[in-house]
Amino acid sequence: MPLSFLKDQQKPELPPWKIAIVDDEEDVHTVTKMALKRFTLDGKGLAFYDAYSAEEGKKLLAEEPDIALVFLDVVMETDDAGLALAKWLRQEQGNQFSRIVLRTGQPGQAPEEQVIVDYDINDYKEKTELDRKKLFTTVFAALRAYRDIIKVEEARKYQELYRAGLERVIDSTTQVLEKRTLQPFFSGLLQQVVSLLRIDEESMLVQLKGISAVFSENDYEVLAHINGDDDDVVVDDEIKRYLNKAIEAKHSIYENDVLVGYFPSHSDKTSLLYLKGIKNLNEIDSALLEIFSGNVSLAFDNLLLNREIIETQEELIYRLGDAVESRSKEAGNHIRRMSEVSYLLAKEIGLTEEEAELLKQAAPMHDIGKIATPDSVLLKPGKLDENEWEQMKAHPTVGYEILQGSTRPILASAAIISQQHHEKYDGTGYPEGRKGEDIHIFARIVAVADVFDALTHKRCYKEAWPIAKVVEFLKEASGSHLDPSIVSAMLNNIDKAVNINERYQD
Repeated sequence: MPLSFLKDQQKPELPPWKIAIVDDEEDVHTVTKMALKRFTLDGKGLAFYDAYSAEEGKKLLAEEPDIALVFLDVVMETDDAGLALAKWLRQEQGNQFSRIVLRTGQPGQAPEEQVIVDYDINDYKEKTELDRKKLFTTVFAALRAYRDIIKVEEARKYQELYRAGLERVIDSTTQVLEKRTLQPFFSGLLQQVVSLLRIDEESMLVQLKGISAVFSENDYEVLAHINGDDDDVVVDDEIKRYLNKAIEAKHSIYENDVLVGYFPSHSDKTSLLYLKGIKNLNEIDSALLEIFSGNVSLAFDNLLLNREIIETQEELIYRLGDAVESRSKEAGNHIRRMSEVSYLLAKEIGLTEEEAELLKQAAPMHDIGKIATPDSVLLKPGKLDENEWEQMKAHPTVGYEILQGSTRPILASAAIISQQHHEKYDGTGYPEGRKGEDIHIFARIVAVADVFDALTHKRCYKEAWPIAKVVEFLKEASGSHLDPSIVSAMLNNIDKAVNINERYQD
């Protein structure tokens, strides 16, 4: 969607053309200013800067690089002081923009033609020639030339900046599109826009909750935030005023130093980008932001559609898991706790967000093979005999056979977890006696999460253990039953795991 902005329409006052008078005669300064005091070009007047020697002229021109015109006396400290200053300005200072009008009070001292060419001298006049009319004509021609040169230079810089900006847009878009889940996508989007516009003040990405004509404090959900934790961010009245204005206008707005990007989607979800600290949103930034936002809007729609598919898959998986767990009289929240704890451990040991999400989605099917285990075995409160134990040990293989062969990442991962989550780190587990890192990392994580949940909750064959006893068991099982690095991650985050238990109570 193209970005259009509501801006303050008041035009700023135009800065004057800067004129430098470098001459050792004070009367020349006075007469020049008086003759040109009413001069304007393109609605801009003149501002005069005085220097009374070539050395003062050097200092002035070094401090004021945007001088439009220099009236330069040839003879000052030396007979060629003005020419030396012109050479310094062009060759050493690299200033090819300021126009130079040489003036001399000594007739017949005109510089050689090669000097005029080499130093890009705009004009040469004897001081006695410069009456008001001739001064006006000289200044008009010089300033018009300066204006046109600057326009050409700005066009060249614009092209360079735009080309560089497009490269940044392509790079930023690529980085955002690599985010395949919503939270990394939103965080990546915000970081890239901030980088694109080079700002460092408060920024956030929010989403409108539902469709509402009246905006209350609960209407906005913070999706990502720069300079703070998302959970601690408050959409205050000042921020809300800008957000509401964009919602009402149904397009992006730019006021003062605040930009609010308005991004509706085909799924009726509206996101808003709040950026503070943009002192000047120039034409290039607007164009680049428009290209970037167009690419991201398409990606956002696709991601929301993908999210809808994933959420449908997750619901089906949870319902299937609930059906299996209900046979063993374990509450359905068991698989939700398993998923959340597995995700927690995956992030803690350094798995990527995408890997952790995949594990979270696949973990609920870890015991899918129990669907083939007889109730007499599954629900037996006492110790299983040898034959019953063999039937119980068959469920990982049954689960793998149900899930194997799928090219879908969730089902392929679930097949591995189902088959291997009863393997033990020391090789004494089942069904294949895998050992150490021959056991897939997903299965090793699920094994720790499964043990933790089994011990902290009541089962048909046991009561729930106190957390201190669970911690002691995990320490004892580390290196034998369970992967030591994952046990360490669990022990370091035991409070978070307990909080997950409390959040998903039976």
